[in-house]
Amino acid sequence: MDLRESMRCQTDVALTITKHLFSKQEYQDKNLMFSPLSLHAVLSLLAAGSAGSTLDELLSFLRFDSIDHLNTFFSQLISAAAPSSHPLTFVNGMWVDKSVSLSNSFKQLLATHYKTSLSSVDFQTKLIIRDGGSINYDFGVDLKGDQVCQEVNSWVEKETKGLITDLFPPKAADKLTRLVCANALSFKGEWKHKFDASCNNKFYLLNGTSIKVPFISNGKKTQYIRTFDSFKVLRLSYKQGRDEKRRFSMCIFLPDAKDGLPALIEKLASESGFLKGKLPRRKVRVHTFKIPKFKISYTLEASNLLKELGVVSPFSQLDADFTKMGDSPSEGGVSVESMFHKVSIEVDAQCTKATAAAGSLLGTYFRPAGIDFVANHPFLFLIREDLTGTFLFIGQVLNPLDGADPLVKVCNFNI
Repeated sequence: MDLRESMRCQTDVALTITKHLFSKQEYQDKNLMFSPLSLHAVLSLLAAGSAGSTLDELLSFLRFDSIDHLNTFFSQLISAAAPSSHPLTFVNGMWVDKSVSLSNSFKQLLATHYKTSLSSVDFQTKLIIRDGGSINYDFGVDLKGDQVCQEVNSWVEKETKGLITDLFPPKAADKLTRLVCANALSFKGEWKHKFDASCNNKFYLLNGTSIKVPFISNGKKTQYIRTFDSFKVLRLSYKQGRDEKRRFSMCIFLPDAKDGLPALIEKLASESGFLKGKLPRRKVRVHTFKIPKFKISYTLEASNLLKELGVVSPFSQLDADFTKMGDSPSEGGVSVESMFHKVSIEVDAQCTKATAAAGSLLGTYFRPAGIDFVANHPFLFLIREDLTGTFLFIGQVLNPLDGADPLVKVCNFNI
């Protein structure tokens, strides 16, 4: 399987997550987004150190037939789509408790295929309050665990240019936490053709009401747009960075019906290869063209989402198998305790700034004069690297004025 074929599989995985997450009842009135690439990175790191049913589930979910294939793909992906250079930076990190001895082969794999930095840390020192030399309280709080999470949060904040803070909430680590793996992704793309601010216009919500929001337009009489039976697609290019081999764009999928986004997402995610041939390659004349400014910040505790999609074993203390990482702590094996994913995006007249981080705690429209494209009702957006087809971000905009950042849980599903 070559890189492009593998990327088609990864697109299907990303759209499967999109359908499952965006269709949940509790998110029907919320802006929402995630980073397929960031989640893929953390899941691949986990797969690289897993065996047995844990490895089987991760490979099945990621749609690879072997761990060697996954490792090779990820190495190629980093080189082809996500180098650490403007406009995209992409880094992996792993923090390992001193009681865990990683195998040399796993360390080599992390360095060569996953470009992962390693840090040795101490999760286990407890906070003890002393007064006059005697112990008054032993809270049983893993102070060092909190410190390690703060260290990871600082790393993420630095790598995302300060746009993502506090990936791990307080007390995310407990007395069983022994390892953290994390990914940070930062994208800042200047529009190839910059926009100008436009006046406020109506944006129609799914419930039929409307609000006034600021729109932008670049004044160009032609745009990359394709029209289909019930929707149209706009592709907006970003300026190329120093590496001219990589190109980035944003694609906006706008349903014809003002309340048509849920049906469009269902169709997009249910038909394998649906996106093939859908993205615009030719410019067409436009009559009216404008899109809203928007800003989204979102935090997701992703463990339950993955369990619902069949990735169960890594989170089970009975079934998790991460023996390929090396020797486990003396008290037993490790499992994934939780997985956090945090994303943000800001789209304005000058550029798009989008960031993502993911981390796991182990421990365990047509007119003869031209086409209108007025995104004045809920739409889906994708940001991708065009040569490989790598999807960096996927999101839905239901209300451009809603930039809240709730910490959410996908469901109350338990194993």
